[in-house]
Amino acid sequence: MHKGSIALIVALTVLLIAAVWYALEGLLLAGAPMPREGYVAMAVGVVFSFVVGAGLMALLFISSRRGYDEPPRIESDPE
Repeated sequence: MHKGSIALIVALTVLLIAAVWYALEGLLLAGAPMPREGYVAMAVGVVFSFVVGAGLMALLFISSRRGYDEPPRIESDPE
């Protein structure tokens, strides 16, 4: 692996750890418990995000297999 790839992986891992820490601090130390509706809204948002991601990945594979990602070819007219 190149140094740039390793640096990118390290940077993204640090961002992930920071986001998880920030979320846990917000949930555990806020003083007021999150209501049930908040957990339901969060679960709906997570499920919706996964559905959108899966749909986009499916479109990616379909377009790749059908050749929509190939560069256009100019065919000359046989005269």
